[in-house]
Amino acid sequence: MLTHDAVIWQYVSCIVNADIAETDLMLHALPLYHCAQLDVFFGPANYAGATNIITARPTPGNLLSLIETFRITSFFAPPTVWISLLRSPQFESTDLSSLSKGYYGASIMPVEVLRELAQRLPNVKLWNLYGQTEIAPLATMLGPEDQLRKPGSCGRPVINVETRVVDFEMRDVGPGEIGEIVHRSPHLMLGYIHDDEHTEAAFEGGWFHSGDLATIDNQGYITVVDRKKDMIKTAGENVASREVEEALYHLSAVSEVAVIGVPHPYWVEAVVAVVVVKPGQSVNESEVIGYASSKLASFKVPKRVVFAEALPKNPSVKTAIARHA
Repeated sequence: MLTHDAVIWQYVSCIVNADIAETDLMLHALPLYHCAQLDVFFGPANYAGATNIITARPTPGNLLSLIETFRITSFFAPPTVWISLLRSPQFESTDLSSLSKGYYGASIMPVEVLRELAQRLPNVKLWNLYGQTEIAPLATMLGPEDQLRKPGSCGRPVINVETRVVDFEMRDVGPGEIGEIVHRSPHLMLGYIHDDEHTEAAFEGGWFHSGDLATIDNQGYITVVDRKKDMIKTAGENVASREVEEALYHLSAVSEVAVIGVPHPYWVEAVVAVVVVKPGQSVNESEVIGYASSKLASFKVPKRVVFAEALPKNPSVKTAIARHA
C-alpha cells in the first residue's frame, strides 16, 4: 500500500538525483504497470513537464528507429534491452546522437556490458537506479561520474532515503562484508494489504528490510550481491549467482548468462550456467567451465553449462529464469 504522498516524495528524488528535466524528450518502452517505468520515469517526467514518447514494443529495431526519428534525449531500459540494442545489426547505422541520458535498473547490469555501453555511446551519461516496489520504487542511485569508478555498484541513497547494510542483529556491516539492505524513507509503503504479519516482519527494528544482500564500501557505495532467496546453496557453501555471471560476462563470446541452482544428490544444489552466445561467435562447455575455474573458487564454478538461443523474459523485459530449478 503506497500513499499518494509517498509517490510524490519519490518523484522529487527522481528529479533531483536522476536529472529528469522539462527539456527531456523521453522514450518509455516498458509496460506502464511496471513501477520503474511508471513511477521513476513517466510520472516524474510529467511532473517536470518533459515530453514523452510511449511504445508497446521494446524490440531493438523499433527502439532504435524511435530514438532516431523523434530525436529522443532520454531513455530507460533494463539490462536485457540495452544488451539487445548493442547486439542489433542496426545499432551502428542508427543516428543516436540526440541521446544524452541513459538509465538502467530493474535488474543488475553486468559490468562488462556497462563498459561496452560507455565505449559505444560515449556521449550518453548513464545512471543506475536501484530500489523496489515497496519504496515507490527508487532507493539508491549511481550517477554518471561514478559509472566506471564504481562499476557494478547501485550507488548511494537518494535525497529522501536513508539506507544501511546490516547484519542479523541490525548492526552496520564493515566495508566489504555482506549484509542486508534496509531503508527508512517517506517513499515507503504503509504495508502489505491484509498481511500484518508480513508487514511487521518487513519493518522489524524500525527499518524496511529489502531482502537484498549487499556490501558497502568506505565511501558508502552499495553493491548488491544477490536476493536472499536467490543464493545457491552448494556443498555447504553459499554462491551468489551474480558473482558467477559477472565472471562469465568477461568471455567475449557471451551475450547473456543466467546462473541457477539445480537439485543434485551430492551437492544439494549444483551451480549451472545458462549461456546465450553472441551471433557469429562460439564457445563450448569446457571453455566456459575452464574460464570460470581460472576466476572463481572451485565451489562457485558451474558444474554444467546449458546453451540457449535466448533467455526467457517477463512482460517487463527482465530475465525470467528461476534461480532454483
